[in-house]
Amino acid sequence: MSRVAFPSVSRVPSPHVKLRAWLNDIFASAAPAVLTVSFGLSYSVLIFSGPLSEYLPYGIAATFIATAIIAIVVALGSTFPIAVGGPETSTAAVTAILATSVVEHITATDPSAHLLGPVLLTLSAATIITGLALCSLGLTRIGRAIRYVPYPVIGGFLGATALLIALGGVRVITNMSLRFDNLASFADPMTMYELLAGIALAFTIYLTWHRSRNPLALPALLIAGVVVTHIVFNFAGVSLEQAQALGWTFQSLPRATFSLPWHLGDIENYPWQAVPGLIGNLIAVIFVTAISTLFNTTGLEVATSREANLERELNVAGAANILSGLFGGYAGCISLSRSLLNFNGGATSRLSGLMVAVISVLMLVADPALLSFMPKFILGGLLIYLGVDQLNRWIIESRRRLSTIEYLSLLAIIFIIVKWGFIAGVLIGTIIGCATFALSASRISSIKFGFNGAEYRSSLDRSQNDLALLAAHGKEIHGLNLQSYLFFGSANRLYQHVKMLLEHHPECRYLVFDFKLVTGIDSSAAYSFAQIRRSAIENDVKLVLVNLPRAAEKMLRSGEFLAGDILVMPDLDHALEWCENEIIARHSGLEQEEGDLQGWFAGILGNDHDAAELARRCERLEVRAFETIARAGEPADSMLFILNGRIGVIVDAGGGHSTRVRSLGRHTTVGEMGLVARQPRSATIRAETDSVLYVLRADAFNAITASNPALGQKLLTYFMSVLAERLTFASRMIGVLRR
Repeated sequence: MSRVAFPSVSRVPSPHVKLRAWLNDIFASAAPAVLTVSFGLSYSVLIFSGPLSEYLPYGIAATFIATAIIAIVVALGSTFPIAVGGPETSTAAVTAILATSVVEHITATDPSAHLLGPVLLTLSAATIITGLALCSLGLTRIGRAIRYVPYPVIGGFLGATALLIALGGVRVITNMSLRFDNLASFADPMTMYELLAGIALAFTIYLTWHRSRNPLALPALLIAGVVVTHIVFNFAGVSLEQAQALGWTFQSLPRATFSLPWHLGDIENYPWQAVPGLIGNLIAVIFVTAISTLFNTTGLEVATSREANLERELNVAGAANILSGLFGGYAGCISLSRSLLNFNGGATSRLSGLMVAVISVLMLVADPALLSFMPKFILGGLLIYLGVDQLNRWIIESRRRLSTIEYLSLLAIIFIIVKWGFIAGVLIGTIIGCATFALSASRISSIKFGFNGAEYRSSLDRSQNDLALLAAHGKEIHGLNLQSYLFFGSANRLYQHVKMLLEHHPECRYLVFDFKLVTGIDSSAAYSFAQIRRSAIENDVKLVLVNLPRAAEKMLRSGEFLAGDILVMPDLDHALEWCENEIIARHSGLEQEEGDLQGWFAGILGNDHDAAELARRCERLEVRAFETIARAGEPADSMLFILNGRIGVIVDAGGGHSTRVRSLGRHTTVGEMGLVARQPRSATIRAETDSVLYVLRADAFNAITASNPALGQKLLTYFMSVLAERLTFASRMIGVLRR
């Protein structure tokens, strides 16, 4: 029988199941919505404080416009369905600094100037520019480059932001900025009571909400703080007007009407001369928003076990900020804390994030007069807690994760930002971070391993005689297998290592560098290799480079390192084979040379035993043509046996001229009478061709005469015969000249 195939039917959730899911998302959004309202009020007070406090209703409107728009865009566009967006603590802090900077520039030129229009215009424009920057990072896919910013720089940046938030909380409570020059103002008893109340609230938040992380604990604590404060006011007989006069509560404020900041009059009257001074703070807003977006996204990835699309998140945050700025809001991004509250509350869809936006819209119609019932220390204490909590994260907890140098860099960056601003902090911090990285990277050895020719040879099969010769002289070959990127720090350590190697292994004649694992070199590394080349020339060492990448070869040639005396070969095996062949050829020739020397000495001394003893006491010396061996006037502490080549004896002829008085060839000697008489040399000895000499020094001659008097006597007899032959020859020449 043939089977009948039925089409597959996908199950469609029933309306009842959909309703339950929607209700679950709505209830899950309650906690992040309440937290959004609490944070929004504190951010408004932080930004619109001091000279801007009279415009606080506009600040509240700007805050919840930004929250509503960013929450909608993030909820609809984020990789995470449960994402909640809005202004964050860090973005609100740099926004407050930007607003304060605008006020300072305006009041410096005209203390009576209108502040609200320029401030709202600046915040909106900065938010739009931030949005465009975020979209650019997302579209060009270079947003991930922010992750390469050194961790101490990011930590110092956010630590400084946290410190400014805590100081902003103090300013909200006392209406004064905390500085060294106004510490005396804080000695006022009422100011001290207000500040202590804020600190007590911050400590209470730490003991309750910080430890439990119950989403309802923080709103309940703030409401309880308001109720308890008014109960205390009632028992103390303090009216609301008196509390306002004493600075305990906010002044009664008029309702703020919603209006866009893009008024032609505000644009025409904008203090454009202040724009250059605002650029640094604008960059800080962009940087903090981008960093917060990436950090919070990464945190959600870990918490939800779901991979995020960083480019998409940057584009979503960019679009949200552009819309927020167009409608008079300020910068924000995806929120880690509120998104996690949403996730832990059981939210599964984007409806929960949209509900947070709805609550934010409702805050726009709330009567700002209600804010006059809010004690300042409640919102100020919340800001102090948020700032101190972040300071604890970046200053205390980060100490366990950072090295001493990195931690000191973080503290230095915090100090620089607080003292001179964000731009100086980021620039100097980046320089410190790069220098720290370079120092750390330079400590990593650029040498993976080293070897010598006695323990590591080429793959060429050789005869037993050649193998025995390589076993005896293989240490004349040394090799270094290099790794990683070679720059000024690691290359200089390589140079120091080569100097020590040549010092401890004077027998080294061939030094092989294997670049197979090298990823690149810079110009400073090329200079270090030039120093290595000079050391090799001084120690008569041949340099051999193998597996040299094309880019590295170009860099070394530009640094004048690769010259005719440097050998470049394709691989390590062929390089070792070439070095081994050179050693075999040279030492095979030495064996013949030693036989020649032995035969010459035997002819002089009469037997092989004395010849071997004399050869053992001599030192082999190779000299190049025209190389000076000894100068007239120097102590005569040695004599020379000339095995091969030709040596000239030269005397000063006066007037800057010299004359060769004698030339000595193969199997002759020079300097023997000076060795015996110990008189300074009467002439200069110079090689006329490449020569091989054997040097008998005074201490070796003394050792011979002491341990083997018979051999010493034979040498003296030989010296006398040589002197006699030369005197006879001189007499004949004189006779000829007298004719």
